[in-house]
Amino acid sequence: MLSKSFLISNQQSNQVAQMDKNLSQIKTEIYDKCALELSDFKTETESKAYNACRFQLNGMHILSRNAKITPKKAGQFVTFWKRQKNGPIEPFSGNDAIDFYVVNVRTEHKFGQFVFPKSVLIKKGILATENKDGKRAFRVYPHWDMVKSKQAERTQKWQLNYFYEISSLTNLQKVNQLYTNQ
Repeated sequence: MLSKSFLISNQQSNQVAQMDKNLSQIKTEIYDKCALELSDFKTETESKAYNACRFQLNGMHILSRNAKITPKKAGQFVTFWKRQKNGPIEPFSGNDAIDFYVVNVRTEHKFGQFVFPKSVLIKKGILATENKDGKRAFRVYPHWDMVKSKQAERTQKWQLNYFYEISSLTNLQKVNQLYTNQ
């Protein structure tokens, strides 16, 4: 008979095997070091081009996507939408049971993660509410992107409050703060 601890670690190994390389690296280099236990990992068939998935970190509900570099604009593009049964797509809303919307960004030499609390995305009009339609996609601007428009500059400024770069110098205290501020 297998011990419970073996079953749990075997289950976690299976979850890691299902993750894309970005999230797997984040789990090893960040979440494990911050004592953020990843559980209930599920990939999403919709938005699989963005490695869409859901999981829990210490009981917090996380929705994760990888952003994509586009050739003509600064920043990276990411989608955050859902589909009700077989209907049209729609933005996520403030009523969805999600605590944080996570966007992983990568270039050839840089890697980072945005950790957006639900409350911030409601305030910025990205999540739908009774008064706002919300957005199905948006751009993120890590600190290494040189923005050229005033709007992108303003967006980058507020987004960087929810960003950390993943490197040997990652500020793990900041990561813990990002995942505790809702």
